[in-house]
Amino acid sequence: MKWVAVYFSAIFFPAMALAGGAVGRTLVFPEETANTYVEMVPQKSMTMRAFTLCMRVATELKGEREVILFAYRTRYFDELNVWRELDGRLSFALSGEAAIFRVPEDLGALETHLCVVWDSSSGQSQLYVNGKKSLMKIYKKNHTVQSGGKVILGQDPDSYMGEFDANQSFTGEISDVNMWDYVLSPRLIQDLSEGKAVPRGNVFDWETVELKLNGNVHLVTYEL
Repeated sequence: MKWVAVYFSAIFFPAMALAGGAVGRTLVFPEETANTYVEMVPQKSMTMRAFTLCMRVATELKGEREVILFAYRTRYFDELNVWRELDGRLSFALSGEAAIFRVPEDLGALETHLCVVWDSSSGQSQLYVNGKKSLMKIYKKNHTVQSGGKVILGQDPDSYMGEFDANQSFTGEISDVNMWDYVLSPRLIQDLSEGKAVPRGNVFDWETVELKLNGNVHLVTYEL
């Protein structure tokens, strides 16, 4: 497998192709900072009453502090945040108090496939870690995620695209970020965790989504 490291700041990255085949890509955040992040441009409206959000994550931060994994903020609200808590639990929050899950497999330096599932009509909320699902919780029934914000990886914005805190920043690797505006079946999530072909995300498709890099973040591409 041939690796190509690409280093830029504040530049757009649509889908790419290397001669000879399809291309994978990974974001590497090497250090704690208050100004490094990647903006993902949604491929359709972020107004949602259900979603499945999946990503591959690896970090050497363990038991030191909380870590932001995904942030979507409109001008006045944190619409959707996903966290690795200080004690190792995983959580996601929709405009307020979070749903928190204790999972047996700690998010660590080895790559972890993580999915967050939520459905407004029933309040169904679950996590999947490497294809294994957590217990179900009822959370934010009849809630709607609103559009009009920014999605970023690497930082937790306490205001609209600002007030970043290095002590909450992500360090490590993030890749394969996909999002659907509906709930994927457990079978499809298992297949996705194993790298099998599934319908690509219709809100974010990692193969084609536009990325805007800011600060000390590295985009590494490789032939699949």
